[in-house]
Amino acid sequence: MSAKTRLPVGLEAIQHKGWINAHRFLLLRRLSQAFFLLLFLLGPWFGIWWVVGTLAGSRTFEVLPLTDPLVLAQSIVAGHLPEVTALIGAVIVLAVYAVIGGRVYCSWVCPINPITDAAHWLHERLGLQKGWQPKRMTRFWILGTVLLVSAITGTVAWELINPITMLHRGLIFGMGFVWALVVAIFLFDLVVSRRGWCSHICPVGAFYSLVGTKSVLRVSAVNRVDCDDCMDCYAVCPENHVISPALKGKDGETPLILSPDCTNCGRCIDVCSVDVFAFTHRYDNRAKKTVSTAVDAATEQAA
Repeated sequence: MSAKTRLPVGLEAIQHKGWINAHRFLLLRRLSQAFFLLLFLLGPWFGIWWVVGTLAGSRTFEVLPLTDPLVLAQSIVAGHLPEVTALIGAVIVLAVYAVIGGRVYCSWVCPINPITDAAHWLHERLGLQKGWQPKRMTRFWILGTVLLVSAITGTVAWELINPITMLHRGLIFGMGFVWALVVAIFLFDLVVSRRGWCSHICPVGAFYSLVGTKSVLRVSAVNRVDCDDCMDCYAVCPENHVISPALKGKDGETPLILSPDCTNCGRCIDVCSVDVFAFTHRYDNRAKKTVSTAVDAATEQAA
């Protein structure tokens, strides 16, 4: 580790790139989350019905159907035959997230993400302990349980308690009990389990990680040779176990972050003062060569 690990996270990036460039993807994510939320609220709040429905299922401009494929999966195992428009909507959503990365939904669309990010920010400012960390497979067990309960009860089980759907309904019809759920998730991440909800519990994140297993859009540690071991990328990444295989790989090993757990949030790009990371595609295995490799190549050419 470097002495730079003692510096505040992102300070060097701010000094080198300026505050905006050191937070550009974070700011874009907040704008994206606000944009998608506002689209669904335009009708109930302002009578502008561009989009009708919620993230679970909607129709845009009376033409484009979009269906949450996890909702559709629960409906099918529950024994309900979906309409053709629901199937089309689910295929569209699956196709999009299969290309750009399933968990892009978690970091760029989900309205719960700002709440868990706020909890993490406060957790770090208060210097709290890491806390209880459920195994990462826990969310997949919960996902399986959701489908099993749907099959047994004949209901779309997760939607009865899904905080995303409940938050949407709360903003339209009044928050009421929804506030308690939102506060519970915030406190869970703050004092019980650091980044616990999104990284270990939420079955929606588990589902979309499966969808994005072979996604095209990827983050690459293309300039990993320039890494100064400041550890800022690990500090901000919500799934920091995905970084090491790409960042610490040897010459000839892919610099791509290929784990489906990656949310493509771009924070590692933001906070890196030496621009190690960049967005690219899964077929781009280029990586800046080490100095020794470059010297060896020059020596061979001269010989």
